[in-house]
Amino acid sequence: MSDKDFVIIDEEDHKEDGKDSTIVEEQKETSVTAQGEDSGDDDEYEKYCLMCHRPESVAGKMIELPNHITVCQDCMQKSFDAMTNGAIDYSKFMNVPGVQFMKMSDLEDKIPKNQKVKKKKDKPKETPKINIKDIPAPHKIKAQLDEYVVGQEYAKKAMSVAVYNHYKRVATDSMDDIEIEKSNMLMIGPTGSGKTYLVKTLAKLLNVPLAITDATSLTEAGYIGDDIESVVSKLLAAADNEVERAEQGIIFIDEIDKIAKKRNSSQRDVSGESVQQGLLKLLEGSEVEVPVGANSKNAMVPLTTVNTKNILFICGGAFPDLEDIIKERLSHKTSMGFNAELKDKYEHDEDILSKVTMEDLRTFGMIPEFIGRLPIIFTLKGLDRGMLVKILKEPKNAILKQYKKLLALDEVNLEFDEGALEAIAEKAMKKKTGARALRAIIEEFMLDIMYEIPKDDNIGQVTITREYIEGTGGPIIQLRGQETLLLS
Repeated sequence: MSDKDFVIIDEEDHKEDGKDSTIVEEQKETSVTAQGEDSGDDDEYEKYCLMCHRPESVAGKMIELPNHITVCQDCMQKSFDAMTNGAIDYSKFMNVPGVQFMKMSDLEDKIPKNQKVKKKKDKPKETPKINIKDIPAPHKIKAQLDEYVVGQEYAKKAMSVAVYNHYKRVATDSMDDIEIEKSNMLMIGPTGSGKTYLVKTLAKLLNVPLAITDATSLTEAGYIGDDIESVVSKLLAAADNEVERAEQGIIFIDEIDKIAKKRNSSQRDVSGESVQQGLLKLLEGSEVEVPVGANSKNAMVPLTTVNTKNILFICGGAFPDLEDIIKERLSHKTSMGFNAELKDKYEHDEDILSKVTMEDLRTFGMIPEFIGRLPIIFTLKGLDRGMLVKILKEPKNAILKQYKKLLALDEVNLEFDEGALEAIAEKAMKKKTGARALRAIIEEFMLDIMYEIPKDDNIGQVTITREYIEGTGGPIIQLRGQETLLLS
């Protein structure tokens, strides 16, 4: 045997080499896993054409170019046709000074990376998206609304039944030959009566995405303002860009009375009747292309297709001149004789809006096709002083409860006497803005108290009085373990 037959092995070096090889293998596995996860995440989202902004589900399979650029086959073919069959010889521009062709890397910045839409999952048509057993009954929906909304009993009952029927329609979709029509709603009521708050509470209870939009910003396509499809874009954003979830949501269009037909106008009515015409297909149910994360299709954002068949539309408005229209119609019944009605019979009727008819809405300026797609029409009553007092203290998240909680965090008890509540309600009535005025009034009078209370740890209780609200006195301050003091 010779020395060449023996091999000396350094155990420490061997261990280090083993560690290095192990680390390299782990890194490889990690990188493979990360790539797999990234690719898996990318597979969940739609690919969009850079040119026409259509998704892969609409335009077909995309052609992937460098720098993460995707173009549909139609746009790619049109580009080739334009370059080969066009009258312009692009080769002549290659050496022309001042002429620079766009690079592929420049296009990468034009791609809206932040706006991604998840692909629709393939599900059997027989399987309903919503389980009918999970839909709360109308009385349960109204009971939950009662915890947050004071009064408006008829409105809450009508909404509960309409919502219940709507989601039963969604759950039983295509189960038989009988097709149930949509339960779109139209709410009519003075400002501050609780229209928006009712819808917000309803969406929260049902755990469905909600989009609130203002009809005053909507215009006909091609004009300055928001496109009509933008109302669906807002719902898609509320559903985290999940199309399937958005297709079961609620869209509330406020100030719907502002899109009534303009009277005695010689200009094109781009924000009135044209908007009503554009909303028809959305209300009835159809597949529409909507911009993702934008209010207009003209923006450099991708487009996706949303089916509005199962989207519940709720429209609301104050309709300020509608009362006069109703009174005029009712006064036409006045005639001579024993059965004649007094002309001023409906002049002081506080519940005059409840007598509204389709004909009144047509006279107001709403087109018949639009009204026909809002089959459920109900009104909300204006708030009186008693209802405003109840709104202050009874709802689950009443304003007074909120301020009591804020002061309780400073270990101070806050109380309002009945006289103070009535004084706040009287001030709110004068503002004629409904419940919206309550918070502004309380904020004004609570400012000094919220500022001064943290200064003194000895204060144990603050009582708001009518005198303090009316400006003739101050709140009652009670120190810990001492007699009550009156601040002037």
